[in-house]
Amino acid sequence: MTEELFREDAYLKSCQATVTAVGNTGVVLDRTVFYPTGGGQPGDTGTLTRADGSVAAVTDTRKAEAGIAHVLAADATAPAVGETVTVTLDWDRRYRHMRVHTALHVMCSQVVGGVTGGQIGDGKGRLDFDLLPENVPDKEALAEHLNGIIAADHPVSISWITDAELAANPDLVRTMSVKPPMGAGRVRMIRIGEAVDYQPCGGTHVKSLGEIGRVAITKLESKGKQNRRINLALVD
Repeated sequence: MTEELFREDAYLKSCQATVTAVGNTGVVLDRTVFYPTGGGQPGDTGTLTRADGSVAAVTDTRKAEAGIAHVLAADATAPAVGETVTVTLDWDRRYRHMRVHTALHVMCSQVVGGVTGGQIGDGKGRLDFDLLPENVPDKEALAEHLNGIIAADHPVSISWITDAELAANPDLVRTMSVKPPMGAGRVRMIRIGEAVDYQPCGGTHVKSLGEIGRVAITKLESKGKQNRRINLALVD
């Protein structure tokens, strides 16, 4: 399986890796800095550079049976199994994903309701909440509140707990539709500040809230009797 370097350090922009498989799903490497599509976050894009200097564009990254598959552009020549390549992220795009993802964690912590869905995009994202009418926030007031928390520049840290610890504390899981991966013995946790947010998540995040910059709540939509979709975007 592919060593997921981004789990411990989301700021790694490149690495050396060995090709372990090549197929219809893409190029699988023994290690990577690329995040695969999952949890509402898009797969990373970037390049694979071979020893001869030739460059293949990576247009998506996905989970595959053999590991993490790097999907190449249609006109790219795939490296062979056993080759060493340099893996390089489209960092600007990834960093916007990190900022949006962390901002959605802040919003999740401040809206009173279970999360029924979500999506991260390039500079924008959204969360769906199961909300009672009295808990539906005012769009402008919510934006002002979130920007106040972001401006406080709380640190964002990664830790791990056991499967048993998560099972004993089910309230740590905020998402109603997607459950955190379990079965490997431990679960990755994201903590924001001392008390802003603490929940399981496998995605990539910034190291402190100040990196997010200002955000705007662009739309609040009704998606059912109690389901409300809150759309967020980076202002900067």
